[in-house]
Amino acid sequence: MAVMNVADRDELPAKLEGTFVATVVCWILGFGSLVAWNSMLTIGDYYYAIFPDYHPSRVLTLVYQPFAIGTIAILTYHESKINTRRRNIFGYILFFLCTLALIVIDLATSGKGGIGNYIGICVFVAGFGVADAHVQGGMVGDLAFMKPEFMQSFFAGLGASGIVTSGLRLITKAAFDKSSNGLRKGTMLFLGISTFSEFLCIFLYAFVFAKLPIVKYYRTKAAKEGSKTVSSDLAAAGIQTESNGTADIAAKVPERLSTKQLLFKNIDYALDLFLIYVLTLSIFPGFLYENTGKHQLGSWYPLVLIAMYNAWDLISRYIPLIGFLKIESRKGLMIAILARFLFVPAFYFTAKYGDQGWMIMLISLLGLTNGYLTVCVMTVAPKGCTGPEANALGNILVMFLLAGIFAGVALDWLWIIGNGTF
Repeated sequence: MAVMNVADRDELPAKLEGTFVATVVCWILGFGSLVAWNSMLTIGDYYYAIFPDYHPSRVLTLVYQPFAIGTIAILTYHESKINTRRRNIFGYILFFLCTLALIVIDLATSGKGGIGNYIGICVFVAGFGVADAHVQGGMVGDLAFMKPEFMQSFFAGLGASGIVTSGLRLITKAAFDKSSNGLRKGTMLFLGISTFSEFLCIFLYAFVFAKLPIVKYYRTKAAKEGSKTVSSDLAAAGIQTESNGTADIAAKVPERLSTKQLLFKNIDYALDLFLIYVLTLSIFPGFLYENTGKHQLGSWYPLVLIAMYNAWDLISRYIPLIGFLKIESRKGLMIAILARFLFVPAFYFTAKYGDQGWMIMLISLLGLTNGYLTVCVMTVAPKGCTGPEANALGNILVMFLLAGIFAGVALDWLWIIGNGTF
């Protein structure tokens, strides 16, 4: 099949179809890339019930992150040589297998505690980290040279996974709270939904996304600019990049910046993401489960706090679609992100002296700023990059995002020093 004629990215042909479908698919792919992990966070009360002495919300997060950051560092270094299609499909398959394995291990042990079962869960959580690095880096790199709306939709899907799991957790708690094994029934429902979502993502990415005209347009443009990571996706869409009549797609390839040059050129954006998530994960979710005390909401309290965070995190990811509300200034983004560190003393004094209303307000603001600033950085940073540069930059940004999460998870342990639970 002959390669379509491509214009500059800013001169996108009006008749290309699939923009809406691509936006929806990006949302679902974003949802699937985090729903498994968000399910683990949301069912934290179940793991606290069967592993009360092992700090599951903190330990499982700490297990997850080294595998995520280690894998993304390797993938980022080799990103220009990696087949993006295989990378993303492998990531979603690994998510599917690990969520299914958590169901199997719980059924096989009848929901019993013990260090052996806990280690088994930790192994599959580590698998989530490897899968996350494959999917987030691969998808963000892929979407970085497409429409910014696709990137926004993908990150909105990430945020939606949090609010959907939180909402379902509140429903299942209300439905099963007084029944025997109510926590376990809710957990099985969560893991079942996550497993189905991962299977859906495998199907959509493998058989739908690559064949959409708008996606083929951007990938062909990236191939013309020298990208080798899109070749398998183009082949799956029926477009050959190195066959008769298409050799010009690899001709006159512009020289691209190296990964190191891209990092130094965009170091402020990379630090933006690191600082956003080092703060967020130093508070969420461990602080909410173990440092907020007892209040009128009782066992519902941490679930409500997590739900409020996720709700505002999702809402805020759509705010940048309103042009005048989007921060595009590099200096403005850094100032806003540094100002968020005022949340640290705010959470400390609210947990010590405030009531649950103030804490709910604070966690809502944390979610609001987290989602909004993430989308602003992710959609602004790739502007002006060629296809290969945008893909590399996307991987760099995800690496710093995951590094921020890892650092935040480690710092989260500081909250429990001296409180008698460490």
